Amino acid sequence: MSFPTTAARETAPEPVEVGPLLVLGGSTASGKSALALALAERTGGVIVDADSQQLFADLPILTARPTAEEEARAPHRLYGVLGPREQPSVGRWLRLVLPVLVELAREERPAILVGGTGLYLHGLLHGLSPVPEVPPEVRARLLAEAREVPTGELHARLRSVDPATAAKLRPSDRQRILRALEVLEATGRPLALWQAEPRRPAVRPRLLVGVALLPPGAVTGPRIARRLEAQLARGAREEVAALAEREPELRDAACAGRTDRFPILKVHGCRELLAVLDGRLAPAAAQAEIARQVRAYAKRQRTWFRHQLAELDTLPVTGDDPDLVEALARRFDELRPRAPPAQRSA
Repeated sequence: MSFPTTAARETAPEPVEVGPLLVLGGSTASGKSALALALAERTGGVIVDADSQQLFADLPILTARPTAEEEARAPHRLYGVLGPREQPSVGRWLRLVLPVLVELAREERPAILVGGTGLYLHGLLHGLSPVPEVPPEVRARLLAEAREVPTGELHARLRSVDPATAAKLRPSDRQRILRALEVLEATGRPLALWQAEPRRPAVRPRLLVGVALLPPGAVTGPRIARRLEAQLARGAREEVAALAEREPELRDAACAGRTDRFPILKVHGCRELLAVLDGRLAPAAAQAEIARQVRAYAKRQRTWFRHQLAELDTLPVTGDDPDLVEALARRFDELRPRAPPAQRSA
């Protein structure tokens, strides 16, 4: 690989003025979607996806996307907007969500951002590092060079040229390793240095009310198990089979762990259900493994939200608590800016 010696520095854009935001973060299976729906009905707000897995158009059951009945009760935005080969990221989500927030502000409707991908919410409220765009030809060339290179070898390569970034990444995280390499390839500057640059929030809301639902593992564990049971009963396995039928290369990518080719393989349970379909894993073993992975993910989310987003009140409860709905709706109504009364004519 050859690296340029200079890189143009980009200035972070000014924050976008937006309307009132209700932000609902927290761990998976904590009842965020139920809370968002109840608040949308109370406030007239629009529910906006802030969950990376629910951006995918495929696998709506496995990603626990709102059902058609739920979407009929309140408007939902940004659910199911990416194909199985498209890579969700903070930057991509921001490019999708900012026009929606501007549109809702123009309509004077609250935006209810809901999801467990904390990095999305952090990027919105705190900004991103001003990393320049990587030219498509650089990305394509690097991907071609790395196609047959094992992920561990790519991590070792990154460690030799950008040790600070490599130390933060798991040696198996192919997507982020390639991202760090392509930034260095395109800019001649390690990603760690770009990430140390000052940031600006992406938005300046007129009002922000936010909570992170973080019930303990003893509560979320059984909820995860019940949700997974319901997903399988509703046809999660069948929708994975249908996706594999539409995408013949999906099975090989799953066996090789190539989530860079099919990012949808990162959806919890996708690879395990493909293994069931191929006869490589028993259904009961797959179900147990999926539940284990989701419990571990919920634990990481609890840790992350407790330390990274001071704007959100952390609550050890689930979102289906009617008292919580009432308290949040009342707080939002009390703080919500009102239009000034029309002046009387003299």
